[in-house]
Amino acid sequence: MLEYVGANYLRQRLVLSILSGKPVRISSIRDNSESPGLNEYEANLLRFLEKITNGTTTKINVTGTTLIFRPGLLIGGVIDHDCNPQRSISYLLEVIFFLAPFCKERVKATLRGVTNDSSDPTVDFYRLTSLPVMRMFGVLDDLELKVIKRGFAPEGGGEVFFQCPNPRKLRPLQFFDQGKIKRIRGTAFASNVSPQIPNRVIESSRSVLNTYLPDIYIYADHLKGNAAGKSPGFGIVLTAETTTGVVLAVENSSNPKGQGEPVIPEELGTKTANDLLEEIFNGGCVDSVNQGLAALFMVLCEQDVSKLMVGSLTDYTIELLRHIRDFFQVMFKLETKTFDHDEKGGRMGGDKVIMTCVGIGYSNISKTMR
Repeated sequence: MLEYVGANYLRQRLVLSILSGKPVRISSIRDNSESPGLNEYEANLLRFLEKITNGTTTKINVTGTTLIFRPGLLIGGVIDHDCNPQRSISYLLEVIFFLAPFCKERVKATLRGVTNDSSDPTVDFYRLTSLPVMRMFGVLDDLELKVIKRGFAPEGGGEVFFQCPNPRKLRPLQFFDQGKIKRIRGTAFASNVSPQIPNRVIESSRSVLNTYLPDIYIYADHLKGNAAGKSPGFGIVLTAETTTGVVLAVENSSNPKGQGEPVIPEELGTKTANDLLEEIFNGGCVDSVNQGLAALFMVLCEQDVSKLMVGSLTDYTIELLRHIRDFFQVMFKLETKTFDHDEKGGRMGGDKVIMTCVGIGYSNISKTMR
């Protein structure tokens, strides 16, 4: 049994516990806090993991500050789950992306709750960035993430449908060429606010991006009535697509009703456009949010060498690499390279990291050999 202290990176530890079959014990969960123990959204995560697996057992002490997690077998299938409104649906989506390809049955999950807030990446962001990363590793048929109802924080009311196939094995990946930016796409979304707000966000974003690229299209998605959820809000997600199929994305949303300063649509659009330029400069063949997803799939793919070029590693990715070493005894070779603005090769500036590892040949044991 692996032992950890503190509530940080709880999702990583539980996901890797299920994939490796190793139980974990996590102690001192916020024991010095005014409200010690697991939060409600973390308890909600444990209930979801019990739905997607068979035989998982969890033991929590009276104060909730110690958790013993013994993983079961990944089953998948049709899952219906209500997410805790303290965190968005995306909090669970990352877990599903990690686990769904290895389930016994094809995952068809319906999740209800908050689709857009200012603390987690939105569902739209994951739809545009994570699904292409999964396809790189051979997760292809009927891979879908769809927003049925949009629900902003704090009250939510949104609904999302996700389905994922279950291939027997993931294929190794060698991807170094991020290419040149060829177009920018985006969606400005809004619920229960004036229809003019998405247009104001789009106009301010284009005023920044049009000086760099002509091929820009940003779609306005304004919802009202039953499809708009229970709370007002607006935001925008922008994606930059390269000539080699790389998708780099950023997003920003307004603050939840009654929390924080009111957000001006023009400022939100300008900030998101500048964030996209920063993400393009950092570059890489996957965006910064999906570095961890790509790294885990590199470890779990067939027994072959995988190499991937990414931008500067995030703190979340670095901690995931440490956890992968604990659970799978796999270590990455990391090489740092610095590129200037390359007019001939088309590489973007900034530091790049070449991640290299040998896959462990993790296979879906429920699928027969062909």
